[in-house]
Amino acid sequence: MKLASFTTAGRASYGLVTRGGLVDLGARLGSRFPTLRAALAGDALGEIARVADAKPDLALADVTLLPPITAPDKIVCIGLNYRAHAAEAGLKVPEYPSLFLRLTNTLVPHGGALVRPSMSSAMDYEGELAVVIGRGGRHVAAETALDHVAGYSCFNDGSLRDYQRQHSVAAGKNFLATGGFGPWLVTSDEVSDPSQLTLATRINGTEVQRGETADMIFSVAQIVSYVSVFTCLEPGDVISTGTPPGVGMARQPPLWLKPGDVVEVEISRIGVLRNAVVAETN
Repeated sequence: MKLASFTTAGRASYGLVTRGGLVDLGARLGSRFPTLRAALAGDALGEIARVADAKPDLALADVTLLPPITAPDKIVCIGLNYRAHAAEAGLKVPEYPSLFLRLTNTLVPHGGALVRPSMSSAMDYEGELAVVIGRGGRHVAAETALDHVAGYSCFNDGSLRDYQRQHSVAAGKNFLATGGFGPWLVTSDEVSDPSQLTLATRINGTEVQRGETADMIFSVAQIVSYVSVFTCLEPGDVISTGTPPGVGMARQPPLWLKPGDVVEVEISRIGVLRNAVVAETN
C-alpha cells in the first residue's frame, strides 16, 4: 500500500493512494486514528488494507501532500553508509553507524520548496532511503528488526556543507526546510528486501547520483537494531539510511543547489520525491 498525508480544503488528513486517487482514511478512521502516525501506533494497517478496493474520495491533484509522517518523534540520519560514497570522500569504512538527528521543522513534502539559506551558497543534495518504524521497541535484534518497519519512503538530506564543516553536523543538517521527505510511505509488504533497491538523484533532469542499497555498509535491519540500543523506537520514527556517491561536495568544481533547481530522488518500488529550490526571503 501507498499511504500519504495531505491537506485539502484547509483540513489535514491521510489516505490510501490508489490508481484512481485517494481513499480518505482520516475521514473514515480519524475518530480513532487522526494521523498516519496514530494509525501505525494503533496497528491499523490491517484495517486500512480492507478498504484498498474502496472508491477514491479525492483526486491526487486536489490535495497538497505533507511529509508522510507529519510529526515524527525522532528523525535519525545515518552518515557515510555506502561503500562507494566513503571512497569518493576518501574516508575509511566506519566500524559503527555514524548518526545525527534532524528536527521536524526541516522536513519538506513532495512538491514543497527546499529553502537555500541566505547565509550559505554551499547547499548539497543527498538522495536517501527513509525507513518508517511501525512497531516500537528497545534492544531490537537485527534478525527481527524488519518486523518493526512499517514501510519506506524517499528522503533528500539537504546539507549546508560550509556550516557542517565550520560549525557542526547538527547545524549543517538542520536549517529550516532543507530535508525533502515523501511522496508517500510504501508499506514493507511491497518492499520485501530493502537491500535490493536502486536509488537515483536528478537535478533539472540530469542524473547526479545512482546507487544500489546492496552497497550499504550497514543494512536496514542493522541500523534499526543499532538505533534501538540507545533509544526506544516509536511508531512513526523516521530513519534515513545514508546516501550513495555523487554528492555535490565531492565534485570538481562542487555542484551546489541554487534557487530555481528541481531535485528529484527516485527509488525503485517507492516513487519519486520532487522539490524545487528557492531562496530564503527572510
